[in-house]
Amino acid sequence: MVSLVDSMTGDHPARPCLVLSNDPEAGGLKKAADRGIPTAAVDHRPFGGDRATFEAELLRPLEQAQPDIVCLAGFMRVLTGEFVSRFQGRILNIHPSLLPKYKGLNTHARAIEAGDAEHGCSVHEVTAALDDGPILGQARLNIQPGETPEALAARVLVWEHRLYPAVLQRYANGDRTPVLLS
Repeated sequence: MVSLVDSMTGDHPARPCLVLSNDPEAGGLKKAADRGIPTAAVDHRPFGGDRATFEAELLRPLEQAQPDIVCLAGFMRVLTGEFVSRFQGRILNIHPSLLPKYKGLNTHARAIEAGDAEHGCSVHEVTAALDDGPILGQARLNIQPGETPEALAARVLVWEHRLYPAVLQRYANGDRTPVLLS
């Protein structure tokens, strides 16, 4: 989130209008507030498995902020098709794998266990299907011999912080040509 927010200066076509989290203790909320960006939190835990009611509450601050683009970053909740459809073509996510490989969790361990030579991250347009949708950018790096999932995750994170801002800038300019970094 910080990399995205910090990139939106100068001639960047986008400006942050809200940082929203499902975790009221998320460190990003303070970082956003320190930058003068409005924040909100809707804790998912009180809703149990009632995703529809949780998402209805999540929509309230989003509708007030009226974002042109919604960028998911570290949002670890699966959104329903109904929620996603409200922002269809305007919602992005970053995922720590070279999609379509390794949708879901534990991507770094899965890449190492599979013996992959390379790994990375992808920014994609969000659809109702998990970690699916048109790929708008990817960053690739080689997996080092004997590398642990934690070490690989740390190296991928560096690329996530480069890739997502680059994709957002291009996307906000109306260009959906994929950004490829290596």
